[in-house]
Amino acid sequence: MSGPTRGEGADRIIGTPMPRHDAVEKVKGTARYAADFHLPGMLYGKVLRSDYPAARITVDTGAAEAIQGVAAVLTARDVPNNTLWVDVPGQAREVQALKARIQVLADKVVRYHGEPIALVAAETPEIAQQALDAIRVEYDPLPVVSDPEEALKPDAPRVHEEGNLLATWKIDKGDVEAALREAAVVVEGTYRTQCQEQAYLEPEAGIGWIDNDGVITLRVSTQVIAHFRDVAQVLGVPQNRVRVICPYVGGGFGGKEDVTVEVFLGLLVLKTQRPVKMEWSRSESLTARPKRHPFIMRYRTAATAEGELLAQDIELLSDAGAYAYLSALVLLYATVTACGPYRVPNVRIRARSVYTNNTPNSAMRGFGVVQPCFAVESQMDQLAQKLHMDPALLRQKNSLRKGDELPVGQRIETAVMLPEIINRVLEAMGPKPAPSGPHKAVGRGLASNLQPYGRIVWLHDWSSAWVGFEMDGTLTIRIGVQDVGGGQASALVQIASEVLGIPPESITIHSGDSALNPFSGTTTATRGLMMAGNAVYQAAREVRRNLVEAASHLLQCPPEAIRLQEGHAVGPEGSVPLTTVLTKCVELGLSWQHLGVYYAPAGDEPQGEEWRGQVFPDYTFGTHACDVEVDRETGQVRILKYVACHDVGRAINRQSVEGQIEGGAVMGIGYALSEQVIHADAVNMTGLFAHYRIPTAMEAPEVISLIVESGEGKGPFQARGIGEPPVGPPAPALANAIADALGVRITELPLLPHRILEALAPRDQ
Repeated sequence: MSGPTRGEGADRIIGTPMPRHDAVEKVKGTARYAADFHLPGMLYGKVLRSDYPAARITVDTGAAEAIQGVAAVLTARDVPNNTLWVDVPGQAREVQALKARIQVLADKVVRYHGEPIALVAAETPEIAQQALDAIRVEYDPLPVVSDPEEALKPDAPRVHEEGNLLATWKIDKGDVEAALREAAVVVEGTYRTQCQEQAYLEPEAGIGWIDNDGVITLRVSTQVIAHFRDVAQVLGVPQNRVRVICPYVGGGFGGKEDVTVEVFLGLLVLKTQRPVKMEWSRSESLTARPKRHPFIMRYRTAATAEGELLAQDIELLSDAGAYAYLSALVLLYATVTACGPYRVPNVRIRARSVYTNNTPNSAMRGFGVVQPCFAVESQMDQLAQKLHMDPALLRQKNSLRKGDELPVGQRIETAVMLPEIINRVLEAMGPKPAPSGPHKAVGRGLASNLQPYGRIVWLHDWSSAWVGFEMDGTLTIRIGVQDVGGGQASALVQIASEVLGIPPESITIHSGDSALNPFSGTTTATRGLMMAGNAVYQAAREVRRNLVEAASHLLQCPPEAIRLQEGHAVGPEGSVPLTTVLTKCVELGLSWQHLGVYYAPAGDEPQGEEWRGQVFPDYTFGTHACDVEVDRETGQVRILKYVACHDVGRAINRQSVEGQIEGGAVMGIGYALSEQVIHADAVNMTGLFAHYRIPTAMEAPEVISLIVESGEGKGPFQARGIGEPPVGPPAPALANAIADALGVRITELPLLPHRILEALAPRDQ
């Protein structure tokens, strides 16, 4: 199903750079986040975490339980159902659950540094910490495996009894070996990417209590209010006895897609029958929460002498860490997009994800697409160099077109404006500058990508929204999706404002409550605008249809002659206020409210690791370019200019779109140049921001964001998703710029000064 068509008066609100509805609160500092809530008589919860990455454990809580002011101490034996399950589609049914097991609390064995072992609830944070210190854990260390390649060896320590191989995906198209033999040029490369932290402003936090009707209520910072189901499963209670409320979220980037504090709060509230608050420290968040997957990627890319791609032979290996989480699906995203936004007639991809004793890895902005983008775009530049061809021209020559098939067999149904996007970027870049001094070199790099938006089609995604007028002419939107700081709620307000002809300030939106709002799914997978936006659009259109019908009686004209604008229904010869129209709706029995449900494009679930067909609803395409200056003596990289351009289909709020592009580019720049979670024998050494180098305002360049509007997205008003796409191109664009400046290529992220100097050393001898 394609997105809805552009509605009446689409230039009135849609496409304008409107301030977000929460802007004033956030600027004034009055916005309330999960950690800002308090309740009388509440307890404070804390988590005891493992000091070892692999060990058998024996836990003694007696001393902690005896401390005055301690209300509860819980271990695995106190958890009704100690396992959370993650679906691994396409894997063997008989072992599916084994491949997706996540322990709530460690039971007899810990598998990673920081794994939760016990929970405490106490009258004060200090007493809670005292109780943690009093819990006695005897560790019997086990052999660890921290390298994903080592984990695949037959004699490697097993992280789980069933083995270290978590998931595999395969794609075969054409005859790769024949294409490699016949090619005029073949480029080979091995690329490594690192573990990246989401680094959101707000660490994981929440508060829980039991309402008068016995419902366990959790007000938490999350991207998924549907985690009420996970809490119910673990606690062994009906799902309708758990409620999740999401206030403002201080960033998620995938890190709050999985369960964080929700289950722990539920357990402590159920045990104590009192309100419990839990806040994780920054050190806890850095040490123990899932990150972006490290990848090892081997590519062989073949082309004709004229630069036409012939084949891609690709091996992908991802480090899942100690538990499955979403690793199998992250690997699927990487597999589907591993060839980049290009036509390739012959493809062989072998992708695997393995367990290690490192910190688990799961969802992060870009979800498996960022890593192969670094590899394939580095390959494209090396191919251009061997062919003595302009890298931009090579990309334009091989760009996908509408109607082409991806190697997985999915047909591209919407516009691919990559050649135009590349031209826009190059025009904005202008001439390459000269070095600022001796020992300096300047280079230019370019990188393109495609990023899916919307969830995988076999998940049969859907979203609902309730839109209704009050009798004074104001409008209310109720929707379960939560705003995680990306302006999601403001976009929904704009959509309703456009369709119903009332100013945004007359609209109130209630979101992020599993009990009071219709279910709308997750704020993940760049799905919010497409799914929730289409649901709001459909609901608003139904309300509009009834309003126009009622107004036609009042204005004595056909319904198609009615326009809704500025809180009035306007006909050829007059107008009436919406309040009058609403009264007429009551009189005629026409509803002034509607529950809209949007169903995403759906497909069949794969049956096995080799599979062909549609995977995602659609893709967003983009290109970034940058000029860098590299100091040959220190290896330091300075970004001189950065331009990012994406086809967003239609910009609902240009200001928000520009913000997503700029913020995503800076996150990708940090990934490229400095950010890295370091493990030493599977022990996470990155427990403070002092150890984790995020670009500050001093290092981050100005990002020139360019918007292309093809008008062919699958969101409302033909919008495309833009939350994740800008994260992918920065790393390869910067790597290509450094290679252009120095004549040497860095194939491992981050692009640190010492790696640049090591690459230069043989040339300088």
